[in-house]
Amino acid sequence: MVRKRDGRGEEFSKEKLLAGIKKACQKRPVSSEAMEELLERVIRQVTEKYEREVPAEVIGRLVMDELRKLDEVAYVRFASVYRRFQEATDFVHEVKKLEGAK
Repeated sequence: MVRKRDGRGEEFSKEKLLAGIKKACQKRPVSSEAMEELLERVIRQVTEKYEREVPAEVIGRLVMDELRKLDEVAYVRFASVYRRFQEATDFVHEVKKLEGAK
């Protein structure tokens, strides 16, 4: 079970999570196999730490961490949805954080 930000519970959907990853990686040099492996790593981390219910924010952070290693553009795309970027400055701030981490 996934606990959403608004408090609702929702069944975990591997397909829904993979769709979000694919959308972030669209037109990027990321293979289907790499996306599947990323998904499996996230699922493994979640199932090791949580038995019944996992906060959606935990899943989002794990996906972002994995995408950051895989493709920075895909990472920023995913982060923009997950963190609900409202303005272009939100994107600029995120990119600057990536550059600072190098």
